Amino acid sequence: MRDLPELLILRHGETAWNRAGRLQGRFDSPLTEAGRAQAAAQNRLLHEAGAFGRAWHVSPQRRARETARIAAKGLAPVMHSDPRLAEIGLGDWAGRPRAELAAAHPALFAPEASPLGWYDHAPGGEGLAALAERLTDFLEGLRAPSVVVTHGITSRVLRCLALGRPVADFGDMPGGQGVIYRVAEGRQERLAPAP
Repeated sequence: MRDLPELLILRHGETAWNRAGRLQGRFDSPLTEAGRAQAAAQNRLLHEAGAFGRAWHVSPQRRARETARIAAKGLAPVMHSDPRLAEIGLGDWAGRPRAELAAAHPALFAPEASPLGWYDHAPGGEGLAALAERLTDFLEGLRAPSVVVTHGITSRVLRCLALGRPVADFGDMPGGQGVIYRVAEGRQERLAPAP
């Protein structure tokens, strides 16, 4: 992949289903009060990073759009809704509690299993290869430093691709809400609020 412009990658803030341990995939649930506070913290981090006037590429899902609206305050962004940034499709597992799936499929969720590898086994789901394909298409179209607002698994796979790492490494990528990942010149830096 060609050299990419600097990316500031945000995951949406905490949602009601995140808090309840339910998988969202293409479904949506509203941001919690904590999720809105995380987006406000991302706004402060973006101001500190000098992210004024950048193009913003945002998943069309409600939780990402709401996070972007809060995180962009005062930054004069040009917002682009991009379906390629939607969360990985989870097929039959979308909306189900993670604990229920772990009980039904213990081998996929065992400590010795690939971290988060179970996302590639959802019946009727999108799968990691298809997710990587649409994210590669997204990255190849970028021409200027950008802010990207997306989802947990999509962010991990996106960062693997941007860093030239195998998609299989996505489970080892750090995550988190209320933080930002700066990806530039083949390196990743985690920006987080002061403790």
